[in-house]
Amino acid sequence: MIATTAGTANAQVATKSSPFPCQASGTEKPVIILVHGAWAGTSSWNGEVNALQEAGYVARAVPNPLRSLTTDAAAVADYLRTISGPIVLVGHSYGGSVITNAAAGNPSVKALVYVDAVAPDIGETTGQLSGSGSVLNENPASLYYDVSYPGAPKGVKDLYLQQEIFVRSFASDQPRDVAMRLWASQRPASTTAFTTPSKTAAWKTIPSWAFISSSDQIITPASKLAMAHRAHAKITEFQGGSHLTLISHPDEVTAVIASAVCSVR
Repeated sequence: MIATTAGTANAQVATKSSPFPCQASGTEKPVIILVHGAWAGTSSWNGEVNALQEAGYVARAVPNPLRSLTTDAAAVADYLRTISGPIVLVGHSYGGSVITNAAAGNPSVKALVYVDAVAPDIGETTGQLSGSGSVLNENPASLYYDVSYPGAPKGVKDLYLQQEIFVRSFASDQPRDVAMRLWASQRPASTTAFTTPSKTAAWKTIPSWAFISSSDQIITPASKLAMAHRAHAKITEFQGGSHLTLISHPDEVTAVIASAVCSVR
C-alpha cells in the first residue's frame, strides 16, 4: 500500500501499469541519474532503469565510489556535467548524501528523489542519520567485517555487512536465496563514507521527493520522515518493504521518480 503526501504541493503517483501520469512539459525530456548506496551497486536500479527506458527516457545508474562523501559527490558531480539538458537525480541510502552534495551549484538538476535515503544538512554525517532504532546502532563487531584497502588513511577500512545482518535486516523482504546472492556481491563502503560531514544541502533550493519504506531497518522511517519534512519533500510512504525496496518493488519506486520527472518544466 502506498500513501502520498506533499511538503509543498500535491504529488502525482502513477499506477503500476502506467508509471508516467504525464509527459514532461519541458522542451527536453530530463535525463534520470540513479546513485546507489553502501553495500549495493548500479544493478540495484535494474528494475527502475528498465521501466524508465521503456517509457522513452534516458536513465543511467552511475557508480558510487563509496570512499568519502566529498570525493564520492565530486565523482557524481563530474558525471552530471557531461549531461546536456535537465536532470532528475535519484539516490538510495547513502546515495542520498551523495546527491545532496553532487547537485549543488548545477542548474541542470531540477529534482532530487530520495529512495529510502538520507538527506543531510550542512555539517551532518550519514552515520548520524540512521535513526535511534536502526540496526546500525548495534555493536559494530556484530554488524561488519572490515578489510584494509590500498591508499586508505590510517585507521580507515572497508566495511562489509555480516551475512545474517544483510539477510535479516538489509534485504529483509527478499527471498533468502536472493538475499544471499546480494550479500555475496555487495560492494563495501569505507568508514569515511559515513563520517564525512556534508558540505552542502541541495534540497534547500531544489524540489525533492521522498520514497519511504515503513519496514526499513537500516534507516528508520521516523528518521527518513523527519528529513523529508525538513526538505519540504513530496512524501510517499510505502507500507512494508525493506532497505532494498528499490529491488523488490521497482514499479512503486519508479512511480515516485515519474512524479519528479513530470514536474520538470
